[in-house]
Amino acid sequence: MKKFIFATIFTIFTTSVFAGSCPMMAQQLDDKIEQAQQLRDEAFSAHENGDHTKSEELFNQALALFNS
Repeated sequence: MKKFIFATIFTIFTTSVFAGSCPMMAQQLDDKIEQAQQLRDEAFSAHENGDHTKSEELFNQALALFNS
């Protein structure tokens, strides 16, 4: 019975500790989205200017942000 109580209490307290990381994870995601949007805008601008090689390179960098 003591093991069950200890395990329950341990689970409750460790779960609340991990819940504090949600805002940090959200901020990391927001940062990646912002970087990807900036790279996307630069890539589309390069595409419109006829520099398709640079455009593809920038689009691939933006996509790589979400693969890492």
